Amino acid sequence: MISFSNVTKRYPGGHEAVKNINFDLAREEMAFLTGHSGAGKSTLLKLITLIERPTRGQAIVNNKNLARLTRRQIPYFRRDVGIVFQDYKLLYDRTAFDNVALPLVVAGVPHREIARRVRAALDKVGLLHKERAYPITLSGGEQQRIGIARAVVNKPPVLLADEPTGNLDEALSDEIMDLFHAFNQVGVTVLIATHDQRQVRRLQKRVLELRQGEMVYDSGTKDI
Repeated sequence: MISFSNVTKRYPGGHEAVKNINFDLAREEMAFLTGHSGAGKSTLLKLITLIERPTRGQAIVNNKNLARLTRRQIPYFRRDVGIVFQDYKLLYDRTAFDNVALPLVVAGVPHREIARRVRAALDKVGLLHKERAYPITLSGGEQQRIGIARAVVNKPPVLLADEPTGNLDEALSDEIMDLFHAFNQVGVTVLIATHDQRQVRRLQKRVLELRQGEMVYDSGTKDI
């Protein structure tokens, strides 16, 4: 589902954000990506979503070799990869419904189908009753749930999250992580970048650890 082979990302000036990364995340697997601030977690997620391209190495996501995708193909590729951000990235002048609908509108999905799928996504995160609410009226946990609904409304086979509980207290963090676990239980491949070691211990999933851009630990293999 996600396969990195000797992937390196070097930025102008020579800084290598990730170096010779090797790992395979299987279909329907869930894993945590951990490491100190600046370890390369966000860069790795950006490489998976083609926000950034590798300097060298091979990256394959959903059976697509990312080096072979043209700029025109990238938006179609991203429809199969949902991403959730720490700071939500919601449109504050749009309702919860409109925020979740945005990926479907961009994809040209018919209006009736948009309404059905948005309400199904909101229902999955327990916020169907908030569909007409604006983000400013919602709690941090509710805003994050809206972000998750938006990420899964396209029914992507891969779901990524970048520090999704960083702004939340323990109880809300548990609720958000349990949502990711629930999506994984129905077949979605999930990779979560996090500093939250309590959640890593609680959910007992595979752990990939980065340190200064290098993969230093993978609980799914004995090779590191």
